[in-house]
Amino acid sequence: MDTTRDLLVALAHRYAFADLGALASDEEVAAVCEFGQRLLSLDAEDFAVEARGVPADLKRRARACHMPQTPRETPRGALESLRPAYGLLLEVIAIRWHRRELSPMIAAVHIASEYLPLLAFEPQLGHAGDPARWPDGLSADGSRFGVIGDRDCDHTKSEQSATNRTLRVASEPPEGWRAYFDRQHSQVAGALAVCVATCRKPCTAMDWIAPEPRRELGTRARSALAFAETPLVRLRHAAPVGHGFGVPSPEEVLDAWERSRAALDKNDVGAAALKDDGFPLPGLPSLFSAIADHPIAPATLLKGVSDHVAGLLVRG
Repeated sequence: MDTTRDLLVALAHRYAFADLGALASDEEVAAVCEFGQRLLSLDAEDFAVEARGVPADLKRRARACHMPQTPRETPRGALESLRPAYGLLLEVIAIRWHRRELSPMIAAVHIASEYLPLLAFEPQLGHAGDPARWPDGLSADGSRFGVIGDRDCDHTKSEQSATNRTLRVASEPPEGWRAYFDRQHSQVAGALAVCVATCRKPCTAMDWIAPEPRRELGTRARSALAFAETPLVRLRHAAPVGHGFGVPSPEEVLDAWERSRAALDKNDVGAAALKDDGFPLPGLPSLFSAIADHPIAPATLLKGVSDHVAGLLVRG
């Protein structure tokens, strides 16, 4: 490197926003780096926080991934659609892979697995699992959705508690709303998948979906549930972000993904994981797209932030 500026630009292109923000003397550069670090860390609560010097298009795209912090906050961000958030997840996974930051990479994979059923439900719901907009059919006569203690329901006790809460959380104060998303919303995602994919005694909770679309949704939801049980996702429990102290090597990650692809190859949706789509974990964007029934590609949001920071440094 010829100059300090060259070093800072190189850090920008490596998405080293935390390091660059600490080194930068320019307040605008530091603010944009803080914005980029929030995105890279998947801090979805704060994606909508204003940052000086961030172009409007980048802020708009970040807000599309933002999780509303009150029941009536608008726009609805990731509750309107999870597709932008999954594009960002894929971009983060790729960046972490290339930086060999495998623990946070596996953490991002785990987050993707938790909410994947809601991505599958989005075409039927018309939103991404917004508790303020659940269909009335979930509570139709004969529905066991959200009924605590019903022994004919295949939901676990924690899922019954979460589904019961989701039907009323939109009327709670902001503190209750945020606590629900911290602890229970991912359980609701899994519970919805159980309803259409694995329930042994179906009730009327899903009768608002016509039989043929419900059958197709069941296949996509089944693949979403299967992804959560794959060797790749289970690597999280061998990493510092899980319950152990080991960090998986790149070879271990790729081996786990190959075994995961084989396990997912049970239907046309899961078989999408076998595609070679050029991603570091080949087939992962194709799998997410098949489960979503909509194209999901890695975003370029972090690249936009990186390029913008580099431009500020060069001009500065």
